[in-house]
Amino acid sequence: MCEQKYRWTKKQIRQQLAVVRGEMAPTLVLKNATYLNSVRGKWLDANIWIYQDRIVYVGQDMPAKLDDETEVVDCGQQVIVPGYIEHHAHPFQLYNPHSFANYAAAMGTTTLINDNLMFFLALEKKKALSMIESLDELPSSMYWWCRYDPQTEMNDEEGHFLNSKIKEWLEHPLVVQGGELTSWPKVITGDDGILHWMQETRRLRKPIEGHFPGASEKTLTQMSLLGVTSDHEAMTGEEVVRRLDLGYMTSLRHSSIRSDLEKILREMKELGIDDFSRCMLTTDGSPPSFYEQGIMDRLIKIALDEGIPPKDAYGMATYYVARYYGLDYELGMIAPGRIAHLNFLENVFNPVPTSVLAKGQWVVRDGQRYGTDSVFPWEDFGMKRLTIDWDLSVDELHFSMPMGIELVNSVILKPYQVSVEASRDTLAEDHDECFFLLLDKHGKWKIPTMIKGFAKKVSGLASSFSTTGDIILIGKCIQDMIVAFNALKQQGGGIVLVENGEITSNIPLEIMGLLSSKPMEEVMEEEKKFVKALRERGYEHDDPIYSLLFFSSTHLPYIRVTQRGIYDVHKKTVLFPSIMR
Repeated sequence: MCEQKYRWTKKQIRQQLAVVRGEMAPTLVLKNATYLNSVRGKWLDANIWIYQDRIVYVGQDMPAKLDDETEVVDCGQQVIVPGYIEHHAHPFQLYNPHSFANYAAAMGTTTLINDNLMFFLALEKKKALSMIESLDELPSSMYWWCRYDPQTEMNDEEGHFLNSKIKEWLEHPLVVQGGELTSWPKVITGDDGILHWMQETRRLRKPIEGHFPGASEKTLTQMSLLGVTSDHEAMTGEEVVRRLDLGYMTSLRHSSIRSDLEKILREMKELGIDDFSRCMLTTDGSPPSFYEQGIMDRLIKIALDEGIPPKDAYGMATYYVARYYGLDYELGMIAPGRIAHLNFLENVFNPVPTSVLAKGQWVVRDGQRYGTDSVFPWEDFGMKRLTIDWDLSVDELHFSMPMGIELVNSVILKPYQVSVEASRDTLAEDHDECFFLLLDKHGKWKIPTMIKGFAKKVSGLASSFSTTGDIILIGKCIQDMIVAFNALKQQGGGIVLVENGEITSNIPLEIMGLLSSKPMEEVMEEEKKFVKALRERGYEHDDPIYSLLFFSSTHLPYIRVTQRGIYDVHKKTVLFPSIMR
């Protein structure tokens, strides 16, 4: 599969050689360019020749042959750096991989290395792999991970995580790493199935990314012995240094729920770190509005402002990343043979590009965007509108469970003793306890409980946006929860907020009830309106989008609401099983 993945044909390579020899004209010449030589960590002057999607020459000469099709650009007033790489993208936070890649490229992030979990769970193997190959036809470069676990407790986990399925994903040329490994406790305590897949990943000479928040030196050591090579969960400078000391490639994160980068960099410098070549930058799949201020350009700017040398600030989002993934023969530097991903900057200390080349195409030229109107045929790959062919009645919504779940920050749930009378149809708004229901998207089971700490005045909320695509209902009024569910059902998925029987905020998710088909900018506006409405009703945490996504995610403590029931993560037991409808 994917035979043309940056493997130019013999004819194309001969043409590229002919350009260097002066027998053919390049398609683009960047003359008088000051560029970052990533290997030397120096700013050099050169002329850069590009033929179609590939850099073919970097040096002092100008081409011997030019023709009417050759574009020559004088770059004397600019500096040029490699296109930025986001190595830890979750391209399904309301937006979809196509819309996110288009938006990211316009901001200079021309390569994404993406989580495959949503597509791994939702699609048949051949369609999923065919889809990622089609996405790679974008001007952006699109690579993927291969998950080993579902990040939750599923009723049919074994049916999804088959050896043959994982093997074919791992062997695909667009899949460049295993992980992120969220079920690492199972591996440590004897899960040889996942260990086998980890060994296969290393046999293929692909790295493995961990997910180790708060991990001790002993845990990190054991995971290194098991084959893990990187981690993105360091939350302090000390935790970064701990990982670096043990040989990990270490991601420095700045996201909607962990905006730590300034603090981490300061602490690293205080601890004596002056070599950042084993570090990478990531936004860790934040919701749409987080990216209004930029993507990797934003993180590079933070690093520059914190006094990190430019070669390292840019390297952590270009060359260091490509080198770690074994992709530096194609990406991460400006040199012959590399893909023509280039960012044009006003100066070294402003990483926001004024122009962007992606695979030799102008994505942005002097501030004007190009090629943003394309659409992707999601239905061709089985990613259709969510169909709910069953009904939900008021009589089914009973909330008599003595133990509820408490949202203590955006993503952490703890058990709590229910303190309100839950047998009524409506709850008072002078406290922050609400009805909570997780519903099977096929209508087979339900998990009713109470939630504390979500909001005081949410009357009815329905969401098909969740880890597994099952349906979440939250609210003070059972009737408005039913109205929200019916609106969700009618529109084919999304996030719906209802008050007094009327929709007050809505994010339609037309692709499987999980992703929006709209451009990134439109999804941003919908998200901002929803978050504003939710905050007005008492939501006080950092990120409600992640709250909805992670209710079922067992890689986080302490309890989770999963397909199997309310689940104690530490004890690995179901406290209250799901109820058949």
